[in-house]
Amino acid sequence: MPALPDDLTRTVARALEEDVGVGDLTAALVPADRAARATVITREPAVVCGGPWFDEVFRQIDPLVSIEWQAGECASVDTGALLCRLAGPAHALLTGERTALNFLQTLSGTATTVRRWVALVQGTCCRVLDTRKTLPGLRTAQKYAVLCGGGTNHRIGLYDGILIKENHILAAGSIAAAVAATRASGATVPVEVEVESLDELRQALDARVDMALLDEFGLDELRAAAAMNAAHANGPIKLEASGNITAETLPAIAATGVDFVSIGALTKHLRAIDLSMRFE
Repeated sequence: MPALPDDLTRTVARALEEDVGVGDLTAALVPADRAARATVITREPAVVCGGPWFDEVFRQIDPLVSIEWQAGECASVDTGALLCRLAGPAHALLTGERTALNFLQTLSGTATTVRRWVALVQGTCCRVLDTRKTLPGLRTAQKYAVLCGGGTNHRIGLYDGILIKENHILAAGSIAAAVAATRASGATVPVEVEVESLDELRQALDARVDMALLDEFGLDELRAAAAMNAAHANGPIKLEASGNITAETLPAIAATGVDFVSIGALTKHLRAIDLSMRFE
């Protein structure tokens, strides 16, 4: 199981503040001493992800709630699978239901999507990368879900990696000037440059970058880029293909010799898993 994000507790607290506010007016109608039991099932096949967030919701609402997981984190389950059983004060189960399920269905949806994409590159040396195109406030949670699905994390944010893109290059004057400014800043993080042609890739290699993002290269261009990278005196560096990649085109792209394929749809085009929590 991947390491849990440091901000998990804060993320859950913000979600509860958003939903509960000053108090759950409907759950308050239930007697405080009423106990209840509930189960959570999935209505479709899924990769289970988000259990720690689910648990934390109820821990913050009422530590008396107990949760017994039947499906492990990052496990694949079929339609109708029992994910967990809950027991505790009825008002706590009612108050936490929506927020807990929101985390579980969203992160399971991300992990399930990622696993499908990862399956398409099996048999190659290529890995599937996520991007920064995440839901606001859920960056680290979705990055965790990508790992649960078998994908690989790109940089988490603007602070842990340098990606020099088209506008940075235009502002600096050239790829060489942009990379030189990066080196002069004393930054110790990996440096990647987005390139839109083989000539720009050659410039990036000459500038001794760590990685190149090949933006919307065709298959022949990707093969040529891999060959240039292998033959260059400063290579090989890591190559990342990106831009309008689909499930149909991914296998062929992964076979060209690139190291990574980055796909914004992993976290951007999100479809949550259909889950149900029922009181027994």
